Amino acid sequence: MKTKPAPIDVVTFGCRLNALESENVRALAGAAGHDDLVVINTCAVTAEAVRQARQTIRRIRRERPNATIVATGCAAQTEPGTFAAMAEVDHVAGNGEKVSPGFWQGLNRDERVVVSDVMALAQTAEHMVDAFAARTRAFVEVQNGCDHRCTFCIIPYGRGPSRSVPMGRVVDQVQRLVDSGHREVVLTGVDLTSYGPDLPGTPKLGDLVSRILDLVPDLPRLRLSSIDSIEADPALLDVFASEPRLMPHLHLSLQAGDDMILKRMKRRHLRHDAVAFCADVRARRPETTFGADIIAGFPTETEAMFENTLAIIEDCGLSHVHVFPFSPRAGTPAARMPQLPRQVVKERAARLREAAEAAMARTLAATLGTEVEVLVEDDGRGRTATYLPTRVEDEVAPGSFVRGRVRDVVDGTLRVAAMAEAA
Repeated sequence: MKTKPAPIDVVTFGCRLNALESENVRALAGAAGHDDLVVINTCAVTAEAVRQARQTIRRIRRERPNATIVATGCAAQTEPGTFAAMAEVDHVAGNGEKVSPGFWQGLNRDERVVVSDVMALAQTAEHMVDAFAARTRAFVEVQNGCDHRCTFCIIPYGRGPSRSVPMGRVVDQVQRLVDSGHREVVLTGVDLTSYGPDLPGTPKLGDLVSRILDLVPDLPRLRLSSIDSIEADPALLDVFASEPRLMPHLHLSLQAGDDMILKRMKRRHLRHDAVAFCADVRARRPETTFGADIIAGFPTETEAMFENTLAIIEDCGLSHVHVFPFSPRAGTPAARMPQLPRQVVKERAARLREAAEAAMARTLAATLGTEVEVLVEDDGRGRTATYLPTRVEDEVAPGSFVRGRVRDVVDGTLRVAAMAEAA
């Protein structure tokens, strides 16, 4: 009796781009003939993310003593020695290697640590993933890397310079995903709104979005991942206002709401820029919801500065807020600035989360009694166009669009009674 091969597992930390690349890693490792393999796709945004990755590696080694464990991703790129020093790790691979078919074909033959200079990358790898497990929402990488140097951020050193995927290749990938049954596509990148200057004709993100919607008319939903509002081009704002298939939800890379802290972060926007952007977009498309990344306890932040950041949640009308306690990353300028006591950082993060939860509760409550369209994913769960979490009370097949009325809010989720299945 044949023994079933042990699986290829990919454990993902961090962003949507990492999630997409994990799907590609799974396909490449499988095509190379591997089994009993666990890949840890790490994140370097915070020291806590690195700690969690290491903890996960130790746990997996206990659970699967014979598996081959590969540490890759941004933390493996920026601090390969950390993972090479772990006896539980068999291989350490950089961000360039993890998406290279040659790396996976040569695994177990090449040296244990293979991490090349990510700053030398001139192109972003093509991730032709034909299907995602749930077959409802899929991610498409259109940009990678970052040319900016925010003082708190280690990611440019993990991802390399900004580089864009040509529009034709993006359109082809979106069409392939639609053909395989996906109903929503999310455009992802490290610095999404910096798309295009390295391509012929220097297109902007708005040009790419318009091209996708024009050439893939059977795509029901297109969504953007995190954007930098100061880089949003006029064409993007125009198509956002006029195209119902582009979802009315924007997640903003704000980081703070105080001008002095924004300057010390070396951000390119000020407080009034963020507030004006949200007001402008909401005037063009009133149903839009906004999310944002916000850092609590940045070095030198006074209580008054923090209050400005706390107030940005209401002033911008944010609802989906990701709060990050400041984490000094070795090699960044912010790590050398005067640090706040960790207890102060934790307390401010807790206050931001409390305000964020209240803002989300208000947004959810405002939908009571209204009609919404939900893309059902699994177990009746799904998302509205404005990215609000929902559960459809009736039994509906995954991948279906359902129009329904919001009856209640339970545990931060809209309860929706289906009225009809949308076309």
